[in-house]
Amino acid sequence: MLLLISPDSVEEALDCAKAAEHLDIVDVKKPDEGSLGANYPWVIREIRDAIPADKPVSATVGDVPYKPGTVAQAALGAVVSGATYIKVGLYGCTTPDQVVEVMRGVVRAVKDHRPDALVVASGYADAHRIGCVNPLAIPGVAQRSGCDAAMLDTAVKDGTRLFDHVPPDVCGEFVRLAHEGGLLAALAGSVKAEDLGALTRIGTDIVGVRGAVCEGGDRNAGRIQPHLVAAFRAEMDRHAREHAAVVTPTG
Repeated sequence: MLLLISPDSVEEALDCAKAAEHLDIVDVKKPDEGSLGANYPWVIREIRDAIPADKPVSATVGDVPYKPGTVAQAALGAVVSGATYIKVGLYGCTTPDQVVEVMRGVVRAVKDHRPDALVVASGYADAHRIGCVNPLAIPGVAQRSGCDAAMLDTAVKDGTRLFDHVPPDVCGEFVRLAHEGGLLAALAGSVKAEDLGALTRIGTDIVGVRGAVCEGGDRNAGRIQPHLVAAFRAEMDRHAREHAAVVTPTG
């Protein structure tokens, strides 16, 4: 399982760089513009320059409306700025066909510029609260549109968490559907260390966190702390070892 950390500034990215050995992907977002709020192109570039070259940069393009052309241009801006994971929050898409139309445009815009970049279609665990596409529809539409990964996050940051809206068994179904479609499965949404056992068991490929590695657990007022990143990774590794021991017992 890969660990994705989301700094909201160049200063926080430098904190991530101090903990680079403990994380896998640095994700650029702007939390005050939404759960998948897009940051400025120059911030993406500065963060790309601030972290080790072997750590890929992910960038969100926003909690987007159903405007395929607009979203395609935003996605191109992110990849041109140095991101290699391009995440699209499908906030304004109310049907699977709308998702496919938006994501096909994103895939073409991104891959025409950088074929090795990865496109991530992100739905919301609390979709019922905002009227967007059902979480379990995301892997299918991501596969249909040529994406590389399907993701779930939470849209409303009010203290409720991923498993409050989509329990572990349903997240497991999401992961299974993603893998059946040849996609990576990414899960986020106020994830804490106590969730790592379930996330490991269901086969999650990427776990995204912010609040869990911020001072005071506060994704908005707190700042990412390198020692909290290290502690979170240690918990991930412990669960991975325990899961491997269960799956492949010795003796």
